Amino acid sequence: MNDVAVAAGVARATVYRYFPSRQAMLEELADVAVRDAGERLASARINEIAPREAITRVIRALVEVGDPLVVVAREHVQPTGEHFGRAVREPIESLVDRAREEGALRDDLPSSWLTEALINLVVSVLSRPSSLGSEDTIEAISSMFLDGAGTTQDAGAMKERRLA
Repeated sequence: MNDVAVAAGVARATVYRYFPSRQAMLEELADVAVRDAGERLASARINEIAPREAITRVIRALVEVGDPLVVVAREHVQPTGEHFGRAVREPIESLVDRAREEGALRDDLPSSWLTEALINLVVSVLSRPSSLGSEDTIEAISSMFLDGAGTTQDAGAMKERRLA
């Protein structure tokens, strides 16, 4: 709380007036991050475009939320209610389902895994210092996710081995 007060240029008591505890402040930050991510995902119109481009737009939306998303993930703060599911997880998982149906993503892993992998990949990259600009970061994350989750002969061979 002291670090927040210093960064905001106010007395620590002022911070406590708005947030009675560190947990209350983190919960508010979680709600702000989810609201921002949800608005960005909605404006990205991910249901209206090809899956691979939509995945890049999802990544862009999450990267643009930035630090609040990282803090919430790092501190393991759960947003209140079902807001995260409705605003963030469900639209992304719906896109992942569509991408799997259209053959843009592998179908040998559950959509929930791919959704979590995408979200966690963004958070992981944003958590580390980078010399890349925003667009290069988005491109790098997109490439890492799509190349690792995209349909490949190796994925098909692995699936055939499991079925044998």
